[in-house]
Amino acid sequence: MSSPSLHIVIAGAGPAAQALVRRLAGKGGPRPRDHRTFEGTITVLSNRDECSDALLELAELPKVSVRFGQAASYIDVDAKMVTTVDGMEFSYDQLVIATGSAPSLPPVTGAYCGLNYSTIDDAGPIGEAVKDVTRVVGRRPLGILVGTGPAAGQAEAVLRARGVRPVRTTLRPSAVVPSLAGSPLPATGILFEDGSSMNGDLVVLAEERTARTELASSAGLELAHDGGIAVGRDLATSVPGIWAIGDAASCDGLRLGLLLSAESSAMLCASGLLSAARGGAAATTAEVQAAA
Repeated sequence: MSSPSLHIVIAGAGPAAQALVRRLAGKGGPRPRDHRTFEGTITVLSNRDECSDALLELAELPKVSVRFGQAASYIDVDAKMVTTVDGMEFSYDQLVIATGSAPSLPPVTGAYCGLNYSTIDDAGPIGEAVKDVTRVVGRRPLGILVGTGPAAGQAEAVLRARGVRPVRTTLRPSAVVPSLAGSPLPATGILFEDGSSMNGDLVVLAEERTARTELASSAGLELAHDGGIAVGRDLATSVPGIWAIGDAASCDGLRLGLLLSAESSAMLCASGLLSAARGGAAATTAEVQAAA
């Protein structure tokens, strides 16, 4: 069964947006439960000028257009039109907001030397890094975890599940201490303002983030108590025809990036988009998690 031809605009080009494009184009994992095929067109509005390999691969897909350096800045709900920072206008039948989130505080000095946990998708890279560190130190690694809130709690669980002994601090450091030149370990500890320090085999920063909701606010979308774009379990926003995925969205009081992986989020949103086109029912979160 195929879907009626429609035009989807995706505001944002991060992991969740990329996963959604791949799934709609039939390049992702399992299709939604009803196996409908998307036959419309997709425009991706990226806020970055850089043409990453992943985005270039998407741009080569049939009926997919990626506009680089064209961040969406305003939504006219009545006209179903998105305007970019450069004044370009794109009409849509369905709109997906995937603007992500940003750190709530300025980056810690040397943060690039450590690992970061922001969304559930970060569990994989952290797991690979733990394997490397364990191989180097030849024992159970000692991890320094910085952060408070749900993200830090998830990061601690991820570290423990992978054999790390995490030591968690809620006091923000002034710097991440890189390892000595020639060492295969990326970071060995953190330094505080008073000169005290914590040392370990790896450092994970899991600090709070703020959803980018300026675009959603321009359309009058309802925001959640935590500041994200409020979505239901089908990822639909308070305005019909507009969806939100990735770390910009909030469901059940938690950032969506901490609830669903980019792939699971994309599968759920794809089901909703196809069902909306035909007036059917989208897959539930539980069904998507079971299939992912």
